[in-house]
Amino acid sequence: MTVMLANPRGFCAGVDRAIDIVNRALEVFGQPVYVRHEVVHNKTVVDDLRHRGAVFVEELHEVPDDAIVIFSAHGVSKAVQDEAANRGLQVFDATCPLVTKVHVEVTAFSRAGRECILIGHEGHPEVEGTMGQYDTSRGGKMYLIEDEEQVATLDVRDPDNLAFVTQTTLSVDDTAKVIEALRSRFPNIQGPRKDDICYATQNRQDAVRALAERASVVLVVGSPNSSNSNRLKELAERCGSSAYLIDLNACATKPFSNKSKGFKHNKPLIKEDIRKAGKIEVEKTVDMGPQPVLGDTTKLQKRKKISSQQKRNYLLIPDEFDNLKQTLLS
Repeated sequence: MTVMLANPRGFCAGVDRAIDIVNRALEVFGQPVYVRHEVVHNKTVVDDLRHRGAVFVEELHEVPDDAIVIFSAHGVSKAVQDEAANRGLQVFDATCPLVTKVHVEVTAFSRAGRECILIGHEGHPEVEGTMGQYDTSRGGKMYLIEDEEQVATLDVRDPDNLAFVTQTTLSVDDTAKVIEALRSRFPNIQGPRKDDICYATQNRQDAVRALAERASVVLVVGSPNSSNSNRLKELAERCGSSAYLIDLNACATKPFSNKSKGFKHNKPLIKEDIRKAGKIEVEKTVDMGPQPVLGDTTKLQKRKKISSQQKRNYLLIPDEFDNLKQTLLS
């Protein structure tokens, strides 16, 4: 059996940065450090940080006065920012810089009195934070849509004074269809100069697309509440592969057929099937080259530094095959 590794894989620079902020805060200030929402949607990382003293909350009223609070990589609304400032909480903002870019775009549109459409998934924390950047006091309004069907039924006040932005972790292909539908229905709509979907999301989707062309089964190792992980699974399925989303410390439980690779028909992927598959050869594929770095934790400069080994222990890569293989064969 040949196992091909998508490359790039694992966390993007924005997620690394967010985890690093929590780790540094714990190193410098000790526990507890409060984090509004899961800093990233990865159960392994969240459990590790919780074990070290991070306390994850959904709302600021759960945070004691004079405490340290960290905003997750998904970003927060202006209302949450104002609440933290009014309470005098010490805040470290781990919002991904690419999410912040979208926030800036929304703020600019609202100041200009231009209504704005956000393409995104309702209920996702990034969407809630982005929607909360729009100031309706200037007479405009912000709308949320998820697909082409909603474009057809969308009722806006002024079709000629309209703009759009997107959630950063969407499917590139699906989003392109929605944008095309928007431009068709609202010819004068304005959009960002560059796609809001982040480079890491695009690169990983490109890698999975190429992987699915060669593999009959694609395993995406991530958490069920991760938008990125779900989009990768959906993309692999659209490309014709059987795809499964699994957590790092679990194995796939849904059955699939892959006789040619040594898996029994209609059996789950379990350690016995892996052993029966014989020798496992690991092959890297789709190398997209080095990834850019998005800044560092400047607010915690001159503080105690974390060693590279400590950082490696804390920054758990969610889809390293070695970890998956060890889990499956243990």
